[in-house]
Amino acid sequence: MPHHGNLPVYSGSDDNNGSQLPCKLMTRQARIIPYLITASLVAAAMALFITDRKVEKTVQLIQAADAGVPASGPVSYSHAVKAAAPAVVNINTTKVVTVRSHPFFNDPLFRQFFGDMIVNGQQNRQRTENSLGSGVIVSPQGYVLTNHHVINGADSIQVSLKDGRTATAEVIGTDNETDIALLKIELDDLPSIRIGNSDKLEIGDVVLAIGNPFGVGQTVTMGIVSATGRNQLGINTFENFIQTDAAINPGNSGGALIDAHGNMVGINTAIFSKSGGSQGIGFAIPTSMARDVMQQLIEHGRTIRGWIGFEGHALTPRLAQSLDIESSDGVIITGIVRNSPAHEAGLEPGDIIVAIDGKDIVNGKDALLIITAKKPGEKIRLSVIRNDKVMSFSAVTVNRPEKALDTLN
Repeated sequence: MPHHGNLPVYSGSDDNNGSQLPCKLMTRQARIIPYLITASLVAAAMALFITDRKVEKTVQLIQAADAGVPASGPVSYSHAVKAAAPAVVNINTTKVVTVRSHPFFNDPLFRQFFGDMIVNGQQNRQRTENSLGSGVIVSPQGYVLTNHHVINGADSIQVSLKDGRTATAEVIGTDNETDIALLKIELDDLPSIRIGNSDKLEIGDVVLAIGNPFGVGQTVTMGIVSATGRNQLGINTFENFIQTDAAINPGNSGGALIDAHGNMVGINTAIFSKSGGSQGIGFAIPTSMARDVMQQLIEHGRTIRGWIGFEGHALTPRLAQSLDIESSDGVIITGIVRNSPAHEAGLEPGDIIVAIDGKDIVNGKDALLIITAKKPGEKIRLSVIRNDKVMSFSAVTVNRPEKALDTLN
């Protein structure tokens, strides 16, 4: 039997009655073993490849987590802050307050012991009060928006820019009913903020508050828009607040609320707090309202709003039921200002206003916004329920007094 190397080869002869069978079996095993070895090696290689891929993927995830890569959104809002922060200013106001000494100081017995060491109780003393706030430069001409309560009663107003410059501000006009004031400073090359569209804000949008809380210097805090159109808070006469959880503290008033692109969408105004500090509920005046007031202050030095002179209260389900009225929408007139347009038009206490100029009225704020949007001299048509009958009245609006006597709740 011939041999080729060390591997026996079956010749195909069976003359030895199967004596060559072991060689035949050995030959088959010899042929199968290399395939088994190869398959094992391939399986092992595949297992190692899959394991390596899993390890690589895990390493990538760990590296991503270590790098702080977010699921979505930008890693930093520094570009927005860099665009807006130079236009946000610190406002320092000074007020001289006259204080009268306590009459106790004039007591003869008291003066016998202390003599001239005490001041005359009949003399008035003066002291200076300082307060801090924030503002926003809204034009290269030097117009600065802030809150009315920040500069109210101030004898002098000092504006400090982020670049270190300072200037004395002139008051162009104020509107206490929206808590907005407009100042003007005279400096060259002034930065100004981009004014965004607050009407496009949605709940969940990222916003940043920039201001001077507690006088520590310019500070940026971040949050989201928690709500829009907040009203009936008792803060201002006209309320349409943006609510945010960005930290707003004393000193932030008058500062800018900006979006993630650096556009101003609001003027920070108030906080809801039991401790005096931020508790995640802050309010800002939307730029849509601030822009309108600013334009009127520039043109007239004051705001121009329509007024017809009546007091009213929104209907409640219980009140509607007692008056035998099906709907609780509308405003019931509780008082009329004598000789006002409402009085001249024939309106009476007890009338229920259900529509103004064809627009349904749900509550007092609806009526207030429609009436004040009119210019003095414009006609206004009111649909009124009186004695179970719908009646129509027309009135001509006049300029709203600075301290209007009417209230609409």
